[in-house]
Amino acid sequence: MTAKVITILAILVVLLCGAGFKVAQARSTATKRTPSKSTRKSVRAYVSHSTAHFAAKPVGEHAQVAGEPLTITIDAARTYQSIVGFGGAFTDAACYMFDRLPADSRKTLFAELFGKDAMQLNVNRVCLGSSDYATHVYSYCDGPADPELTRFSLDHDRKYILPILKEARSINPEIFLFGSPWSPPGWMKSNKSMLGGNMQRRYMSSYAQYFLKFLQGYAAAGVPVQAVTVQNEVDTDQDGKMPACAWPQEYEVDFVRHHLGPVLRAAGQDTQIWIIDHNYNLWGRALGSLDTEGLTDYASAIAWHGYVGDATRIDTVKQAYPAIDMYWTEGGPDYTDPNYKTDWCKWGRSFTSNLRNHCRAITVWNLALDEQGRPNIGPFPCGGLVTIDSQTGAISHSGQYYALGQFSRYVKRGAIRIGSESLQGTDTDSICHVAFVNPDGEKVLVVTNSGGARALALVVDQDTTVSVDVDADSVTTFVWR
Repeated sequence: MTAKVITILAILVVLLCGAGFKVAQARSTATKRTPSKSTRKSVRAYVSHSTAHFAAKPVGEHAQVAGEPLTITIDAARTYQSIVGFGGAFTDAACYMFDRLPADSRKTLFAELFGKDAMQLNVNRVCLGSSDYATHVYSYCDGPADPELTRFSLDHDRKYILPILKEARSINPEIFLFGSPWSPPGWMKSNKSMLGGNMQRRYMSSYAQYFLKFLQGYAAAGVPVQAVTVQNEVDTDQDGKMPACAWPQEYEVDFVRHHLGPVLRAAGQDTQIWIIDHNYNLWGRALGSLDTEGLTDYASAIAWHGYVGDATRIDTVKQAYPAIDMYWTEGGPDYTDPNYKTDWCKWGRSFTSNLRNHCRAITVWNLALDEQGRPNIGPFPCGGLVTIDSQTGAISHSGQYYALGQFSRYVKRGAIRIGSESLQGTDTDSICHVAFVNPDGEKVLVVTNSGGARALALVVDQDTTVSVDVDADSVTTFVWR
């Protein structure tokens, strides 16, 4: 080998070694680099726990966290249902309690429940006639058989229900209302009573007109109703202890496709029709109903209650019928439960499960009752979202109220649920979560920690990792851009 060749090889070795050193140095620098200011996100956090509610709390932005944190990965590329909102039921009982409040107290409470800077409750339920939470049993056409509905009247609702609804809408004009009957007028049923019994086919055409008159009357009074369910809890007559009506599957399906749907369409009503309005364990009935020819020409959604069964069955139905919407339309606390005022984690987990299983809205049961769950003409000890003391008018809040607010205050109408997964899965023994992106681009993550110990989590969103401290027995909402 010549001296010239040896010299050239030596020069190449030096150059290659220098390049390798620079590459290694660059890699070392990249490993140590922290996210730049342009990639860091300003995260706000609000928490409800034993000592504070909807309270702002500091959030650290740091990629290095000691211990074994839970990692929650946000994936905005995976999108699910759009959100309509959150709310509760304007039962006769709730409206009665609201009506008894002094005007200034009611104004303050309504600003809290429906105001845009507070709870923002905007998907609310109304009752067609009396439910079990009412001052007395009534329909809009009481008395002997009247197929032509000559006695139909909304006079009962004009006393305080319609005024209360109008007052709420004056605070939040975007309130979406859906109506549910607990029973047709007694004369339409086999037992001739609003308590228990079964619907009769021969009155289905009259009953479709009954719905139409309700919708037209409410609209004329300045309270439009955007959706209806055929029957609250189609699969029970409640042993005749309260307004209720059993609807066999084929009765509900035929009523919608042959009567209610055509009547509303012919009248130019764009009111949505939701079916089932009962527990998760009726998922098989939901599938069978949707499989019936002609039903989906009129029915657009399934309404679910959370008393029996598992919310994952909503996903079973959604997978079979992707175009059908899902709504959670009832679930309420027990005022006799010693945890009535502190069970926000129970409800945080419930709401999370329903939202992760495609529900577009969460609507709880009575917006307000007194300290003994009244007015109540039925057998169940439900409590209100808020309690209004029957003697003093003092207002207190349930644990459900605080859980609902951790969603309703921050997740806006039109938000899209997005992916959120953790290393331990979507739902650990104590921690569950659900994420959204609001119409303005803000992202929202709601984390419920039902465990008795503080937890540490890393929230990973694109190129930013944020450490979050999740308090014991808490529901925490994180908001960022």
